[in-house]
Amino acid sequence: MKNFLVKTIANAGALAVAVWLLDKITLTGDSTGKEFATLIIVALLFGLVNFLVKPVVKLLSLPLLILTLGLFTLVVNALMLLLTSWLADKLDLSFHVDGFWTAVVGALIISVVSWALHVILPDGD
Repeated sequence: MKNFLVKTIANAGALAVAVWLLDKITLTGDSTGKEFATLIIVALLFGLVNFLVKPVVKLLSLPLLILTLGLFTLVVNALMLLLTSWLADKLDLSFHVDGFWTAVVGALIISVVSWALHVILPDGD
């Protein structure tokens, strides 16, 4: 349970940095509390997408991953971010990623910040 909580906090922090750095990734709300709650829900949704969908997509794109020496993972991460944005829209959450290239840059930012936060935050072991 502690590991799940740490990953959710890391995802929320990484998403917050991406929202802060990129104008085309938006998170809106009436108040700071609503924005924070939306950020936590989107982080949970992003974690769920990465847990359920990402392994299937990586398996199906294995030849491209091998051919590009793993760089295609950035495209897969961008697609997961776009899927999270689409699901957030369907769930009436105020999180939106505008375009594929914004998702690529956002996925890069989220990956780096999430990695850094996982190094800093304690894990469940």
